[in-house]
Amino acid sequence: QPQLAESGGGLVQPGGSLRLSCAASGFTFDSYAIGWFRQAPGKEREGVSCISSSGGLTDYADSVKGRFTISRDNARNTVYLQMNSLKPEDAAVYYCASRRALLGYVCVPNHYDYWGQGTQVTVSS
Repeated sequence: QPQLAESGGGLVQPGGSLRLSCAASGFTFDSYAIGWFRQAPGKEREGVSCISSSGGLTDYADSVKGRFTISRDNARNTVYLQMNSLKPEDAAVYYCASRRALLGYVCVPNHYDYWGQGTQVTVSS
């Protein structure tokens, strides 16, 4: 059974940085795209950033371009999301999810199959 586990969330001041990690197990990691999604209270889940199985393709929401960087280490079965210049509106529960590469590369939440439990990111002074 595929499993994804997020870590690295926490409380940070505006302008600060966090690095989220998504550790995967139970599937052939380098055959799956991985996405980061977030959900704030009262809002729909939204795509933040995705990376293709090889790492050659990446996508970012307009709201995080230039501030967030996604990367993956297939040898460690881990995807990272480096978040810089954090803003209060970035506060949310962040989830990582997987999608089989054979299905094509997209960065839309309802096209991802397996999800982690999420990690809370709070941006506040």
